[in-house]
Amino acid sequence: MVLKRTPDRKVSFILNRALLRQYSRVCRPGLSGKANFIELYLTSVNRLPALLIVLALVIFALSNTSYAEKNEIDSLKMRVAKTRNDTSKVFAILNLSRAFLSDDPTESIRLANEALKLSLSLRFPRGIALAEKGLGLSYYTKGDYLETLEHWNRSIDVFDSIGDQQSVANILGNLGSVYYQQGDDANALEHDLRAMKIAETLNDTLRIVTSCINIGAVYFHKQATHDKSLAFWYKALPLSILIDDKDAIGTVSVNIGELFLEDGVLDSALIYFKKSIEAFDNSPNLPYALINAGKVFAQRRDFTKALDYQKRALDFAMKLDSKSDITIALVNIANTQFESGDVKSALSNFQKAEKIAVETGSNYELKESYQGLAKTYARLTDYKRAYQYQDLLIGIKDTLFNLDIEKKLGTLQFTFDIEKKESQINLLTKDQEIKAQEIKRQKLVRNGFIGGFAVVLLFAGVFFSQRNRIAKEKKRSDELLLNILPEETAEELKATGSAKAKSFDSVTVMFTDFKNFTQASEILTAEELVAEINRCYSAFDSIITKYGLEKIKTIGDSYMCAGGLPVSNTSHPVDMVKASLEILSFIEENKKKRIDAGLPYFELRLGIHTGPVVAGVVGSKKFAYDIWGDTVNTASRMESSGEVGKVNISESTYSLVKEKFACTSRGHIQAKNKGEIAMYFVEGARA
Repeated sequence: MVLKRTPDRKVSFILNRALLRQYSRVCRPGLSGKANFIELYLTSVNRLPALLIVLALVIFALSNTSYAEKNEIDSLKMRVAKTRNDTSKVFAILNLSRAFLSDDPTESIRLANEALKLSLSLRFPRGIALAEKGLGLSYYTKGDYLETLEHWNRSIDVFDSIGDQQSVANILGNLGSVYYQQGDDANALEHDLRAMKIAETLNDTLRIVTSCINIGAVYFHKQATHDKSLAFWYKALPLSILIDDKDAIGTVSVNIGELFLEDGVLDSALIYFKKSIEAFDNSPNLPYALINAGKVFAQRRDFTKALDYQKRALDFAMKLDSKSDITIALVNIANTQFESGDVKSALSNFQKAEKIAVETGSNYELKESYQGLAKTYARLTDYKRAYQYQDLLIGIKDTLFNLDIEKKLGTLQFTFDIEKKESQINLLTKDQEIKAQEIKRQKLVRNGFIGGFAVVLLFAGVFFSQRNRIAKEKKRSDELLLNILPEETAEELKATGSAKAKSFDSVTVMFTDFKNFTQASEILTAEELVAEINRCYSAFDSIITKYGLEKIKTIGDSYMCAGGLPVSNTSHPVDMVKASLEILSFIEENKKKRIDAGLPYFELRLGIHTGPVVAGVVGSKKFAYDIWGDTVNTASRMESSGEVGKVNISESTYSLVKEKFACTSRGHIQAKNKGEIAMYFVEGARA
């Protein structure tokens, strides 16, 4: 199932005394508190998953100038007036500028320019960088994105010159947000990747998590790059758990869950939504996670559980008085009731949702309410009202379409303005560049022709003779390396001289083992035994390559492979089961041929388990790519507890493939050092 990604969720930020509504994919977590409001906004806006409010209530509270905040502004003004012209006054002016940001961005700009002027006179680089950063933020608040980019890029240059790479990474992330908001995914991705590279150098775990979330958001835009989104979000999740950042854990989990929900992998979606619910706990974000968990049960037609989650979301939203959450919860409850046949209750809740959406001017929620009311009245055969709401639905869709067109036109204008400004800058320096290049060219021609020609003649023969030999050797060494390691790991090893161990949240591991191997080895010669094993393993290699799986190693008559690494994907459990069935088919055909020829034959036990692993390269002379973790041990037990000619899978694998394959439960089977484990035999693909 593929759902259209429509902006069906409001995120409210109070700026310039107006309600600025933004719709997007993923939030940047980890910043909170009044002192960090600026950072929180810039690293949040336009990075939310559809239907996710991230800290909206906090921002709403901080953005309304209260009596206490007025006193704070008066106090800052007195501090500025009393402080002499030194670096402490720069900070005081910048704090005052920040205090005016939401109510009076023009005054905020004036004060930031004052701080910049003072910093320049004092030759105070940090003050210059912070003033440029503040100017960028003020212009961002006013919606002047060209000025925003200009000031933030200047700020980056100064921070870079004083070695403050953490601030550089922070502003790069902010720039990524601007480009993302303007629909420029390429520039957004470039800045987020640069921010992550710096964060990794500084070992700044929170910034790494933030960058991974944002990069995953960019890749989420296209169905074809969902695997890349998962790869970055899978990297962010264990790091979020490591630093115990509940907002980050909840955000990453809900994003992964939403991706699985959109791709129709309901079991996995529910697992991650439950993780998100646990992480968000009493956070304002909790209703979104609950609503999505309800969607999973609604799609499974388990309406009782769906309503349980959706009503919990409604209760929590009402406790917070979050109108947007209340409306969305009501719409989802009504849809579930409609699907379950409780049409009258559905009608009541659609009407409640409509009333709140009209009061708050929430066009997207209003669209959902109109759509629900139209279909509900049609079900009740009240066609007059059904027609009225269908007409209202068409009208609100036109409004939303026009908003979408305006946004696209704004993106085109933004790109045009940037190119225009760059052209103006280029024109100012064009003549000097031409003159400099001409002088340089003349010198090169005059001084380089005679000596260069002789050198070229001397080395040309050597160069061409060596190039072919080097190319052949390089190709041969690359091929040998790829026979040992996965391509991504091999490239990392060639580039850096080492390969870092990586954690993978979900990998499917398969073990095989030949039955009657000992008896065959007593009958066959050493050469015949090795040839037969090689023939079988070569066939296995070909089959797993066909399904995009990774061979890990062979140990005697045991063969081990894995799916979902070194590049994460969502199809590895299904791919592994398909490959396993094909391997067993090969073994059966081979058995018949050898029986006909009067030769000993092998039979096969095969076991599969899905779970987290750590993968990396071991050894310093003879490299080996290997995986570790309890998942590997459990997969081995699946094989040893299986039966000849059967694909024996664990419960975790079964939950991921049961919609694709017919399986027979074996109940709980005693496994060595594992106790009783639920196991299943795969009977074949479902029709």
